[in-house]
This record gives sequence, structure tokens and C-alpha cells, in this order.
Amino acid sequence: MSDPAVNGAERSLGQLVASATAEMSALVHDEIALAKAELRQDVKRGAIGGAAISIAGVFALFSLPVLSFAAAYGIHNLGLGLAWSFLIVGAAFLLLAGLLSLLAVSKFKKVKPPERSIASAKQTAAVLGNAKPHPRAPVLTADVRPVQDTSAGVARSSA
Repeated sequence: MSDPAVNGAERSLGQLVASATAEMSALVHDEIALAKAELRQDVKRGAIGGAAISIAGVFALFSLPVLSFAAAYGIHNLGLGLAWSFLIVGAAFLLLAGLLSLLAVSKFKKVKPPERSIASAKQTAAVLGNAKPHPRAPVLTADVRPVQDTSAGVARSSA
């Protein structure tokens, strides 16, 4: 037969509680270690994604002048003067910037204060303003002595 101390039949309540506590502690530590490993992996993926999008943004920014020149020279090849071609491309960029500005202004005008949050905060302030503190009896100890005012005898150096 098996040893009774091994399967827990002869263990005291204190030993069982200590064993359960140790196992729970190990389980919690393992769960925390797993969460840290998952977070580390997610942060690494996020950093790689952020770096990739940043590099893509830099490449897109560097491509704008090249594409602008290509558009201007493309218009020039259609028979228009080179100066007029660059002027058309510049005007197209200004038109695009103006349209995006109008879109931004219309979206900014739709921004409103958080009315529900403000109403909730006012309601909470009203409830707290009407609340009265709980009347508590002053706690007196057996050794209560009157406090004497000793401020009259203290000299002030910054007078």
C-alpha cells in the first residue's frame, strides 16, 4: 500500500493549509510570469509595427517631391510650358490643402463638451453638497488635560 503521509490522509490541517497556500502562491506567480511573457511579446510586436509605419511615413514623405516633379514634367510633355506645369501642380496641392482644411474646420465645429459627464458631475456635487457628516461622539480618553495656549510666550524671529 501507499504511504498515508504521501496522499494527505495523515497530514494535519495546518500542513494542508500551508500546502494549499504554497500551491496557490506558485500558481499566481506562474500566471504573472505568463502575463509578463505575453505582454513582452505584444510590446515587441507593437514596437516593430510602429517602426514599420514610421519608416513607411518617411518614404511617403520623401516620395512627394519626386511625384510632384513627375506630375509637372508629365504636364509639360503634354505641350504646356514647364513653369505652367509646376504652377498647376502647386495649385493642385493648395486646392487639396484647402479642401482638407475645410473638412477639418467642419469636424472641429462638431466637437462638443462632454454633456453627460458634466451633468453627472453636477449631480454628484449636489448630492455631496446636501450630505451631512455622520454624527460621532467625541472619543475621550481617561487622561484628558486642557490644552494651554503657549503662543503668547513664543518669540517671533520674523516680526
